[in-house]
Amino acid sequence: MSGRVREGYRGTGPGAITPDGCAVELYERLPVGDEPDIIERAVPAQARILELGSGVGRMTHPLVERGFTVTAVDESPQMLERVHGARTVCSPIEELELDERFDVVLLGSFLVHAGDEQVRQGLLRACRQHVANDGCVLIQRESEGRHENLPRERKIAGGLVRVVSSEPVGPGVRSVRVEYIFSDAQWTQTFRSRPLTSKAFECALREAGLAVDAYLTGDRTWVRALPVAGRP
Repeated sequence: MSGRVREGYRGTGPGAITPDGCAVELYERLPVGDEPDIIERAVPAQARILELGSGVGRMTHPLVERGFTVTAVDESPQMLERVHGARTVCSPIEELELDERFDVVLLGSFLVHAGDEQVRQGLLRACRQHVANDGCVLIQRESEGRHENLPRERKIAGGLVRVVSSEPVGPGVRSVRVEYIFSDAQWTQTFRSRPLTSKAFECALREAGLAVDAYLTGDRTWVRALPVAGRP
C-alpha cells in the first residue's frame, strides 16, 4: 500500500501503526499459516522471490529458511526493521521501480482487494513489471463468503481474531473491522475491501498483462498467474 494515509484505513493499539492501519507489534505476533507450503509447491526450488507487502516478514522468514532468495518490499520502515535474512526495499508497492525481474512475484495478504481500483491497478502493474518473462505471479485472494456471517472469530496462539463487521461504503466497496485480542494487549484494524468474483479478478489480471495459470487451492484463494507475451 502507499505511504499516504488512505481514507477508511485506520488502526488502534500499542506501538507503531502504518498508514493502512496495520500495527507493527501485532503483526509480529500473528502466526504464519500454510502459505509457505503453498508457495513452495507452486514455484521452482531456490527461486528469486519479490515479496510485495512483506510486513514484518511473517512469510519472508519461512521462505528464506526453505532456500528461496527473497526481496521484501514494504512501505513501512518499522515493519522492515523486523525482517532478517532478506534484502529489504522501503517503498509503496504502486511506486516500486526496480531495474530487475524476478522468478516469482508474490502479492499476499489479500492486497489485490484494495478498495481503490487505481491502487489495485498499481499493485498488479508492479507485479507485471517485475516478473521475468518465464516467471510467475502468486496472488492471495479472498474466499467466497468472507464478508458474510459476521461477526466471526478464530483462535490463534495466545489470542483471538474477530472479524466484527463488513459494511458497504460505496459501489462494490466494503469497510471491514477486525479486532485482535490478547491477554496483555488489544488492537483493531479497519480497512476497505473490494470483493471480486473470479470473472472480475481474471479481468483485472488481463488488464495488467497477466493470465491465470492455475488456482492452487480448493477454495481458489491462491492463484498462479503468468505474464502475457507481448504485454509490458
